Amino acid sequence: MAPSDDAGRPLVDRSVLDRLRIELAEDEGYCTVFVGNFIDCLPVRIGRLRLALTTGDLPGAVDAVLSLKTSSQMVGAEQLAGLAHDLERSIREDTPREEPSVALPRLAADYLRPISLCCRQTLNRLELQRSAGASR
Repeated sequence: MAPSDDAGRPLVDRSVLDRLRIELAEDEGYCTVFVGNFIDCLPVRIGRLRLALTTGDLPGAVDAVLSLKTSSQMVGAEQLAGLAHDLERSIREDTPREEPSVALPRLAADYLRPISLCCRQTLNRLELQRSAGASR
């Protein structure tokens, strides 16, 4: 199964970031740090996902895709979270039917390129927002 069309989802949902600012008491700068940590950790998360998929590591792939999906949702990276959700669903549907050493590399071929592209776009958007004072 190929990644779904996420054109209807925003790259970054500003309302999630606004809510995060309120919840984390932005006057202390926690939201800025939180988003900065997401930006800093994203390449590591993608690297873990790539390694797990290409080596057929099912537990590692599930852990990596859930980490990517959850962290993306928390900063409002809706398209990236959607791609991670689609990949998670494919992992859960495909690996019971065929060996992880076959299914996961195939999923890597289907998903890693769109996820990597979306990551770059998301990072660019978040960096722009951060450099603009992480506000409007």
